[in-house]
Amino acid sequence: MEGPAQSVCDWAGVVDQYNVTDRIVIEGIRPSTPSGYPAKAVVGRPVRITADVFRDGHDILAARIRWRRRNGAKGKWTTTPMHPLGNDRFEGIIEPSELGAHEFVIEGWTDRLATWRHEVSVKLAAGQTVELELEEGARLLEEAAERVPRADRARFTTAIQSLRNIEGPAESRLSGALDPSLVGILDELPDPADLAASEPRVLWVDRERGLVGAWYELFPRSYGGLAGATERLPAVANMGFDVVYVPPVHPIGRSFRKGRNNTLEPGPDDPGSPWAIGAAEGGHLELHPELGTFDDFDGFVAKARSLGMEVALDYALQCSPEHPWVSEHPEWFHHRPDGTIKYAENPPKKYQDIYPINMWPADAASRQALWDACKEVLEFWIGHGVRIFRVDNPHTKPFAFWEWVIREIQAKHPEILFLAEAFTRPKLMARLAEVGFTQSYTYFTWRNTKAELREYFEEVALGPKADYMRPNFWPNTPDILSGILRGGGPGAFRLRLVLAACSVPSYGIYSGYELCENQPMSDANEEYFESEKYEIKQRDFSQPGSLVPFVSRINDIRRRHPAFAELGNISFHHSTNDQILCWSKVDRAADDVMLMVVNLDPHNTHEDTLSLDLPALGFDWNETFEAFDELTGMTFIWTGAHPYV
Repeated sequence: MEGPAQSVCDWAGVVDQYNVTDRIVIEGIRPSTPSGYPAKAVVGRPVRITADVFRDGHDILAARIRWRRRNGAKGKWTTTPMHPLGNDRFEGIIEPSELGAHEFVIEGWTDRLATWRHEVSVKLAAGQTVELELEEGARLLEEAAERVPRADRARFTTAIQSLRNIEGPAESRLSGALDPSLVGILDELPDPADLAASEPRVLWVDRERGLVGAWYELFPRSYGGLAGATERLPAVANMGFDVVYVPPVHPIGRSFRKGRNNTLEPGPDDPGSPWAIGAAEGGHLELHPELGTFDDFDGFVAKARSLGMEVALDYALQCSPEHPWVSEHPEWFHHRPDGTIKYAENPPKKYQDIYPINMWPADAASRQALWDACKEVLEFWIGHGVRIFRVDNPHTKPFAFWEWVIREIQAKHPEILFLAEAFTRPKLMARLAEVGFTQSYTYFTWRNTKAELREYFEEVALGPKADYMRPNFWPNTPDILSGILRGGGPGAFRLRLVLAACSVPSYGIYSGYELCENQPMSDANEEYFESEKYEIKQRDFSQPGSLVPFVSRINDIRRRHPAFAELGNISFHHSTNDQILCWSKVDRAADDVMLMVVNLDPHNTHEDTLSLDLPALGFDWNETFEAFDELTGMTFIWTGAHPYV
């Protein structure tokens, strides 16, 4: 019996599936995102673009970046050369000058002339005959001369004639082809023989505040409304803050209104939670009457702007039971089997005064109507001068909605910024950043030990997420009083402030931090006792022991030193003491070198001898240099890598 027929692979024609550019591999491109969404950049700031560019064999490769503003007219490409870093990795720097979407392409090619220059130089140095190599170079130059501007061709002609001058010694014949001016022209010239290009990558370019800023959160109602809060703004500006963030300013429902400490028994004067949005006066497009008028709101925004600050407004897509949407669009909410609408819960916490919105109604028309209504809220407050939105619980809404609404808003208003309040799972938090959020809250609040802090700082500043997820460090929020701040004294508040403010470009504090408010709801509950979420707080910011001078000093230091305005320039230095964390941030272009040494123990003094990575700071290993202490004004003379602190 015959066996099965043998399959014979017919390779005829397979080679036709490939072309010569497939020899060049371009991969590992950064900045990038896992799913192809735009990476992030800042207008007027250099963007470091890197890629692996390689092929088989030992030929020398070259690479460049072609980039442009992405718009309907498809702008003109700008070309930027890339330089080898070693191990087949190339680097180039671009500097977008406009807000909005940009695209870039990495191109790579075999640099036949550079390869030839290397080979002929090595053979000549070894005493070998290079007559054929000189003719090879002449032919390569003839080919290259056809691709250069006419004004440069005379130099090529001279070099070609020299290479073919058989009467002269090889060294002199070669010198013209190795002339730096000629080499410079050739290095900028892609070789079409195997020119390959990557797929286009997209960059979203934000304004400066998208990366850098000090935020301060306050509740206008604790100052008597927007007019009183406006009077508070100069003090906030004097502390050095760039953004003043306010919780929702809309009418607050009375159904299931929460009383002090989140009880279900409110008193007649309890104001309720600002996040229980909507009442008889209206919903997200209305202002709580007890806060004032829209003239007061516009005045608040204008006053902040006159002081060099911006207002960030809370964007919370949720409703009280009295919100107009509840009666007008019941299909926009989640319904229980008994017909009632489901309220928000985060067990053991219950928010009976808040109805989550069903952002994905089954009916497509209802979904589009809901999304349009949510976009209208943003457009309305943009019309009142708001350019930054702090988004409440974005991780409970579909990614598709955020991708759509952020793109829609920024298409008309590229200056608008979105901060994601997403204390959630890492992948979910990162995806929100990918689909368009400018910045994100982080896990900083829960990182306390030396090992935890270093690992997390390096993750957010140096890891691949840094291409698209900008961190905003908050030591506290109205919801969160965590770690050593619980019952901690001024030392705890100082060290957490320095950790946040001096490690990443954006950080924020919630009002009361400068007074060291530190009483938690309970040992198990991270919320504040007598939280401002449920009551009006009266504070005396001039009381003895206030950290206002310290906060002001830290923000002044941040503003004066450009090293703090960068994310990826952090380096850690060794300390044997587990209570001492040491890191640096360096801006080479500005010659700005900042070294931070923080005692993580708020109760005790600690000492250590550091082991500094002096080259990372721009010094030689045995160099003597001055170390000026920004907090005390003292100057120290340090020699070598092991100063005592």
